[in-house]
Amino acid sequence: MKLDVVLAVVGVLGVMVAAISAKMRRLPISEPLLGLAAGVLLGPHLAGALAMPPLTVEHTLLHEVSRILLAISVMAVALRYPIRDIRPRGRDVVILLIIAMPVMAAVSAGLAWAILGLPIAAALLFGTALSPTDPVLASSVVTGDAAEADLPARDRQILSLESGANDGLALPLVIVAIAAAGSLSAAEAVGESLWQILGAAVMGALMGWLGGRALRSGEKHGATAHAPALFFTVVLALGILGIAGLIHVDGILAVFVGGLAFNRTGTGAERAAEVPIDEAVNRFAVLPLFVLLGAALPWSQWGELGWRGPVLVLAVLVLRRIPIVLLLRRPLRLPMPDALYLGWFGPVGVSALFYLTLEAKRIGVQDTVLAAGSLVLVCSTVAFGVTGVLGRVLYRRATAQGKQVTQLGDSAPS
Repeated sequence: MKLDVVLAVVGVLGVMVAAISAKMRRLPISEPLLGLAAGVLLGPHLAGALAMPPLTVEHTLLHEVSRILLAISVMAVALRYPIRDIRPRGRDVVILLIIAMPVMAAVSAGLAWAILGLPIAAALLFGTALSPTDPVLASSVVTGDAAEADLPARDRQILSLESGANDGLALPLVIVAIAAAGSLSAAEAVGESLWQILGAAVMGALMGWLGGRALRSGEKHGATAHAPALFFTVVLALGILGIAGLIHVDGILAVFVGGLAFNRTGTGAERAAEVPIDEAVNRFAVLPLFVLLGAALPWSQWGELGWRGPVLVLAVLVLRRIPIVLLLRRPLRLPMPDALYLGWFGPVGVSALFYLTLEAKRIGVQDTVLAAGSLVLVCSTVAFGVTGVLGRVLYRRATAQGKQVTQLGDSAPS
């Protein structure tokens, strides 16, 4: 019965999204927001048609669905741009990965400790789970005709590649937090981190290379000449994710590396730009997860947070990312409007759900950690869904005014 309800809701929402797809990117709504709202309306606290236990009680289903969605999403990121466009962004992405992501984890952990009074270990679990920039929510602001018209390619590429890479590279931070909680020794944490990251990189690169060679061979002999690349890359992403699970390496990172290797080996610059996987992920694949999440929200645990819940949400959304991107503006060579845009649109989303449920699965975490993390996740989904269009408009106006000032300065008599 539960599966039938989810399928029916996703089908109806999918038709709605398809019907208004041309206008979606110009409205203050997003596909995750639609799915979340539908799940809340049908959940046990309102219509009761989708009876899901709260996230703090049962999280296995949400963890597995989020894992699959992230795999498809980071594969989309790896194929979104030709390799020749990705190479120049490597320096900027590395700066965000090695500086911004750990600082975002530390800031979020500090806020949870200061506002909620969590123990240091629990605060670290909260902060590291929220540290990665989510590729699912980020995709809604960097893809589509409106984004391409309003935002420079460099900003869109930086945000996309950062969100794809840090989803997997956040795992060592999470392992450190698990070790701080007493479940691993320092040596065990280092060993697991090295195996998870290096094993994922090697396996992902190998599978991506093999997939690319297979596609080229199929095209050469006519076997895949008319097959949509979308289906091939989704199957490849799921295959890499499954192998990663069997050998216990970072599956999300393995899929991202595999996608880059596939992009380089199998698609070429022209085909990579034509792969339509982004729109499929943004418009349809996100719907089942957010419907389930909306029905599993821990409303009673949110109420127990009291005034601290809204204060924490506001503090995380404002302080987690914007200040550090502004401080990195010079090494990233970002004008102020670009730094503000990339600082705000670095959302907490599906990746946070994945790591929160991973922590709960491995060691069990306080209900407060899951409740607070899910509250930030939901508010982030709402905030970025509502402000997506407004952010582009403000950015466009700010850059236009900057150009006018520059032109006036150039034309002024010396």
